[in-house]
Order: sequence, then C-alpha cells, then structure tokens
Amino acid sequence: MTSVSVPPSASATDEPGRRLSSDERRRQILVAALAVFGARGYEGATTDDVARAAGVSQPYVVRLFGSKENLFLATLEEALARLLASFRAALADESGEREPGVTEEKAIAARIGQAYVDLLSVRGLHQTLAHAYLLGSHPAIGAAARKGFATVWRFFRDEMGLDADDARSFMAEGMLISTMIGLRIVDDYGSDPQITELFRSCFPTELPHVLEVLPRGGERW
Repeated sequence: MTSVSVPPSASATDEPGRRLSSDERRRQILVAALAVFGARGYEGATTDDVARAAGVSQPYVVRLFGSKENLFLATLEEALARLLASFRAALADESGEREPGVTEEKAIAARIGQAYVDLLSVRGLHQTLAHAYLLGSHPAIGAAARKGFATVWRFFRDEMGLDADDARSFMAEGMLISTMIGLRIVDDYGSDPQITELFRSCFPTELPHVLEVLPRGGERW
C-alpha cells in the first residue's frame, strides 16, 4: 500500500540519525489519520489503516491515542485547529493591495475563501470534518463535532463580522466543496459539462491548483 505523503510544513522531522520525539510522531500520525478518516470515515477506517499510512506500528498508534475513538477525536481537533488558524491568519493578513473598487469586507471574504481552498493541500481535512458532522448521534464524537461546528459559525459572526445570512452562505459553500471532494467528482471534470460548470463556478481563479490536488476516484486515501 502506498503511504500518505506528509506535507513538509506538517511532517515530523526525519533528519538522518535523529529519533523522532513522541510529539513529532503524534503529528505524523494525525496527518495520516486526516487522510484515512477523510477517505473511509470513522466506521470504515481502522487504527491499522492509519498506522500503515503513517509508517508506524498499530500498537504504537494505540499506545499514543488509546482507541480509534480517541484517535478520531484528536484528528477532528487537528482539522478544526488547522481550519481556524488558517482563517485567522487570512483575516489578519493586510499585506496585499486591494484592487480599485473592492471594499475591505470583500477583500477579507476573498482571503478567507482562498484560505479554505488552500487547505485542500491537507489531504482529508475537509472530508474528516464532513464525516464528523454526520456523527451527531455518537455520544463523544457528536458532542465534539457540534462544538466545532458552532465555533466555526462564531468565527464568521464574531471575528469576521458577517451577518447571519452571509455566514450561512459561507458555511453552505464550504459544505458544497466538501461534498465535491468526498464524491471525488473531479474525475468527471472535462467530460461532464454540468460538473465542469460547477467546478468553474466554485473555483474561478484557483481551478488549475484544485484539479491538481483533489483526490481522484482511484486513490485509496
């Protein structure tokens, strides 16, 4: 099985001759867990799947996290932390020049939207969140997912300053993109006119990058 490639910005250090710390190995496992849970969901994935994708043993994963439930909860926390950190960095970034006629509100909205798209480079992040939002009846995961969902809503309302309708539109578009990723519908781009139109509508400026990083139907994770 091909292991999940870990982006350099998120990977554990693998300098020759240096043993990885438990914190570094934990981060490495969480990157793999995002990809595996994103592809398989909570019920379909196993700790053995995550261990093999991370290049470690299954007992090591259990020793660090205790159970698949704890591993999923940690992975959900990682996904939410990355999402909110990316949004907050985009919100605070005022380095770019605004085009003439573009209001500050529109410029901020564009940066937040770009941040969400940029997170496609973290394989499985969007799908892991989507899977968690379907587990409302699970006593532990459902509570964590509801808390995370509400936190994202509060970001749009309180930190970004959107009204309820605009916040709803942001979250709805995010859910649409997550659905497209989970369907791996990118395989139909170019052959199905309606799907091609949908992609061009959702990603008017980032389409080449999106087509490159989205998981394909034949990819396991």
